[in-house]
Amino acid sequence: MIRREHNMTEKIQLPKMWEVPGVFRERLGDRSGRQRAMFADGHLLLILHKAPQPNEDQRVAAFFWRQPDGNWMASEQGAGLAALNLHVDEYESVIDHWENQEYEAVSAASYFEVLDRLAPVHRAVRNLHAVLQDARKQVNGDRNLINLRDRAYDLERRAELLYAGAKNSLDFAVAQRSEEQSSAANRMAQSAHRLNLLAAFFFPLATLSAVFGVNLKFGLEENPPPWGFLVLVGVGLLMGLVLAAFVTPRRNSAP
Repeated sequence: MIRREHNMTEKIQLPKMWEVPGVFRERLGDRSGRQRAMFADGHLLLILHKAPQPNEDQRVAAFFWRQPDGNWMASEQGAGLAALNLHVDEYESVIDHWENQEYEAVSAASYFEVLDRLAPVHRAVRNLHAVLQDARKQVNGDRNLINLRDRAYDLERRAELLYAGAKNSLDFAVAQRSEEQSSAANRMAQSAHRLNLLAAFFFPLATLSAVFGVNLKFGLEENPPPWGFLVLVGVGLLMGLVLAAFVTPRRNSAP
């Protein structure tokens, strides 16, 4: 089942001890909402989402505040800029995981699971890259933001290529299974056609024999059992093998 992201986030507010410009708190509602960057009076506030986890319907928000002097603070564990790097590391770890899952996938179901789980991660990391790109434009010359922006771009590209690769593999698996089923159905149709020909060929003879009660004397009736019965069974099985070889088409026959 495909889950659709509704861009819902948990009710998480800015830390009260942060002395951020009042406009930041005014622009934040009860929920953090989508990922975005705010800039006012030299202050930069990043509202980001943690990497989506399986079966997670809501996005968990994380706040990162850059003060005018370049000092960072974070609502997550870790000190400022280090926490922001760990935030990006989390996306990298999730993408690595699904990259390994895609490599080990062998069936359409496993490829579909990779696509289903990777889709929200791809959207989230794409928005993360857009936010960091916007933040870099607002704060010129910050090498840390430039490096983080570049890392986010690399992760977005990896997620995009991984999603496309898994999609192609899924399409190939479905097409291959469809081709196998079509080939099997074609062989069954050929077998049924040959059986119909045999039935049509022997139907008049069988009907006449049944109507007129044909019962010929072969002399085997006087032989002591069970040799006559065993010979009859053996001949019948041999003819059955010949008939099976005739009605069964070869696998390399043209569809």
